[in-house]
Amino acid sequence: MMAVIHGSPPVVARPPDRRRRAGGGKGTLSDRRPGFTVYGILIAFILGSAFPFYWSFVVASHNDSEITGDPPLIPGGNFFINAGRVLDTIPFWQALGNSIIVSGTVTLSVVVLSTLAGFAFAKLRFKGRGPLMVFVVATLAVPTQLGIIPLYMTMAEFGWSGTLGAVIIPNLVTAFGVFWMRQYIADAVPDELIEAARMDGCSMIRTFWHVCLPAVRPAAAMLGIFTFMMSWNDFLWPLIVLDPANPTMQVALEKLQSGYYVDNTLVLAGTTMATVPILIVFLVLGRQIVAGIMQGAVKG
Repeated sequence: MMAVIHGSPPVVARPPDRRRRAGGGKGTLSDRRPGFTVYGILIAFILGSAFPFYWSFVVASHNDSEITGDPPLIPGGNFFINAGRVLDTIPFWQALGNSIIVSGTVTLSVVVLSTLAGFAFAKLRFKGRGPLMVFVVATLAVPTQLGIIPLYMTMAEFGWSGTLGAVIIPNLVTAFGVFWMRQYIADAVPDELIEAARMDGCSMIRTFWHVCLPAVRPAAAMLGIFTFMMSWNDFLWPLIVLDPANPTMQVALEKLQSGYYVDNTLVLAGTTMATVPILIVFLVLGRQIVAGIMQGAVKG
């Protein structure tokens, strides 16, 4: 609609701004900001999550006699002394290297194989795909403890008992990883992109590498974090299958409290030192998760 008044230039009536709030609010949707309550809840969750690690560091930085009365809330000055005692009590560096080898190998294998299997179950059509996927999911209901005895007998038959291979090989792929990646790939990767890549002459492995893999980076990073934490914190199976002289980190830490008298400062000093690699992995892969989410938001 145009209107001309006394020779003034024509004015075009603009349609109402649809971005304004439905109730006739004074701002747009983009003007909404989290309030004090949201920030308060987030800060409370952050503090609650970080407090156990802080408490471990506080106890590890005192003498055992200083924590028998009122618990301290401020770090002391004995952390490095207690850390030195940990290094003298257990083979810390050997256990740390074994845990890094086991957790790193298992994490890499689970992420790669689970992503390949998830891509096959989500986007490929082959006979028996449905029943096979049901079987994979059904294995999640089987307790791990039921398979320890036959698994140990198998490792002993192959001559792997007492070696790191006995801890790595049974965990190279997990049913949870396959199910996780299958569900994510089914929603995140459109069939049209795969068909377009195939029409352009890409092989299936190139289609997976150039189309599927960049889209599933956030899910792969999250699976990597979960897998690394589960492998790093695994205690029962390494305790059974490994030699006492060749432990992983959790088995070595158990020796700090195996005596009649338990020194809590010594135990928590070792626990704090063993938690640092997990924090580093979380920081590295956490950045990948945020980068992948932001990349998907920009493309969307």
